[in-house]
Amino acid sequence: MGLQPLEFSDCYLDSPWFRERIRAHEAELERTNKFIKELIKDGKNLIAATKSLSAAQRKFAHSLRDFKFEFIGDAETDDERCIDASLREFSNFLKNLEEQREIMALSVTETLIKPLEKFRKEQLGAVKEEKKKFDKETERNYSLIDKHLTLSARKKDTHLQEADLQVEQNRQHFYELSLEYVCKLQEIQERKKFEFVEPMLSFFQGMFTFYHQGHELSKDFNHYKTELQINIQNTRNRFEGTRSEVEELMNKIRQNPKDQKRASQFTAEGYLYVQEKRPAPFGSSWVKHYCMYRKTAKKFNMIPFEHRSGGKLGDGEAFFLKECTKRHIDSTDRRFCFDIEAADRPGVPLTVQAFSEEERKQWLEALGGKEALFHTFNRAIVPRPEGGAQLDKMGFTILRKCISAVETRGINDQGLYRVVGVSSKVQRLLSMLMDVKTCNELDLENSTDWEVKTVTSALKQYLRSLPEPLMTYELHRDFIVPAKSGSPESRVSAIHFLVHKLPEKNKEMLDILVKHLTNVSSHSKQNLMTVANLGVVFGPTLMRPQEETVAAIMDLKFQNIVVEILIENHEKIFRTSPDTTFAEPTCLSASPPNAPPRQSKRQGQRTKRPVAVYNLCLELEEGDSPSPLKEDPPSSSQDSLSTPSPTTSAAHGPPGPDGNHLAADRGNCGDATATTLINRKARAVYPCEAEHSSELSFEIGAIFEDVQTSREPGWLEGTLNGKRGLIPQNYVKLL
Repeated sequence: MGLQPLEFSDCYLDSPWFRERIRAHEAELERTNKFIKELIKDGKNLIAATKSLSAAQRKFAHSLRDFKFEFIGDAETDDERCIDASLREFSNFLKNLEEQREIMALSVTETLIKPLEKFRKEQLGAVKEEKKKFDKETERNYSLIDKHLTLSARKKDTHLQEADLQVEQNRQHFYELSLEYVCKLQEIQERKKFEFVEPMLSFFQGMFTFYHQGHELSKDFNHYKTELQINIQNTRNRFEGTRSEVEELMNKIRQNPKDQKRASQFTAEGYLYVQEKRPAPFGSSWVKHYCMYRKTAKKFNMIPFEHRSGGKLGDGEAFFLKECTKRHIDSTDRRFCFDIEAADRPGVPLTVQAFSEEERKQWLEALGGKEALFHTFNRAIVPRPEGGAQLDKMGFTILRKCISAVETRGINDQGLYRVVGVSSKVQRLLSMLMDVKTCNELDLENSTDWEVKTVTSALKQYLRSLPEPLMTYELHRDFIVPAKSGSPESRVSAIHFLVHKLPEKNKEMLDILVKHLTNVSSHSKQNLMTVANLGVVFGPTLMRPQEETVAAIMDLKFQNIVVEILIENHEKIFRTSPDTTFAEPTCLSASPPNAPPRQSKRQGQRTKRPVAVYNLCLELEEGDSPSPLKEDPPSSSQDSLSTPSPTTSAAHGPPGPDGNHLAADRGNCGDATATTLINRKARAVYPCEAEHSSELSFEIGAIFEDVQTSREPGWLEGTLNGKRGLIPQNYVKLL
């Protein structure tokens, strides 16, 4: 698992985990900075003296071999793997040159030292400056909030309003700075791959001329060099597309931060100041906590966290909420306060303070207080606006007209589909195409009124305007999985299998389009649109994600790979039937060799994932409808863990080694009185890599404590190394 993406929406929550992720990115950049600094020093040693050249090369080779690029997300593309492996290839090459001691000062200075120094100064140095500003603004922002919240509510309204305005302006400035810093952190992580490797490639190219056998060595290295150049160019192209998407998302969140929040299992979450009472005469203190509330279970969690001094996470506390009451201004000297009462501590309310009156109202509504704002913390996927485009007969007509015009008039045009048309002309053409009368009158093949770039842009705009992407939201994740791992053959088989699961109209239109793109790529010598370039253009168009997040944008490169596979294997995928014995694609990379495969979403109909936290087997709620506390009691009650019925266990348990679904209970599946497993131990018989934050990762032989049956069929809940989560039942043996 690489570095976790930094979501722009988290800049506004500024949670402890968000700060942890920022520190991970900063640590990685510091590691890179130190590595490049050392590499520059080694390069200068090559120039200093011929006598020390061999030793410097060995050190240089050693540094290259040990360094590994980190990546954002959960997988790398093949190009990124090749770029990562290129450092080891360079290291091996240097070892072969150890006995040849020739002076390379002129080429080393220009092709290696200067570019690296420029990258370190202009890129890594800029990030350091941004970090100083961010740390300084963090200290200033939360200090000002602390001071502001101590203002007496009895001061004049004008004074309070002026103070509120000042704090709000300061918070907005902090959010702006945070957004810019997060964007810069992620940009430099992606940029460094090609910014660093390209100077290395130039250095090696120039080095050949200084050796007696340079010509022969260059011939031997030429094939790998060409492949690496393609890898770098592909990575650069994907970076450009990803960067534009990230900037667009950042601007959307900057304009409407409240409307762009990500989906969460919590009904409400954020910072509250909690009053901690002390014995007389010491009064009380107010401590900032990050609080989370799940409405269906009425579970309230709070964790003390101090942003200043690098961030300090304290011990958390959890309880079941009994009631929430607004605190009147005459009962406390602080504003924005309300009381919450725990079910196990009746009559002992806990006073908390929100950052503003608006946030207090939001908390009151989420907690079931007396005041409601009809605005909820519950985050949902932001729906995309639906245009007039539909996947119907008219849509097929538009597609065929545009394709016919392109193949007749512009198949050899350079930058086909990559060069965009004038927006106003594109919209006018698309409007005419979507009108039955004007569409029939349009003759795009023979008309010179419409440029080819206008036609191609209209076609892409039509596909982007569909209510759902052509490859569907439902199968989006399934298509991404095989692109991240496995052999080339298994990827093709997986994509082949999934294409035939698409709705018939979607598959038919995709077939027409991909056949056309195959034709376009066959003319790449003239139009320069290789399969990889077409993947960059059509990946986001055919496979746009349902939720716009940084994590989803980081998967753009894998969407491109899926489109590349479709183009390169069009005849097989669309003209032959998939192997009926082929397993669900979601199981391809998740299972270890000879281990029972995981239950896939389709096989088990697992549309909801459990949250195995705080000993509660709670499902992610789809809405905010209140649920009585008795439905989700704490885990100390055996009733909180239900045993799945025999029917459910047999139908939806994870598949076993023989391919058949296992029952959730190891006992008699027909016995409806099967008991819940309480306080048992279990040993892992297969290794497992977690696919979700609620699941545990483990190696063979791992021992789990306090193993219990989960509500999700075929899964257990247990504790490993202090962390509680879900375990596939057929991966362990009960002790």
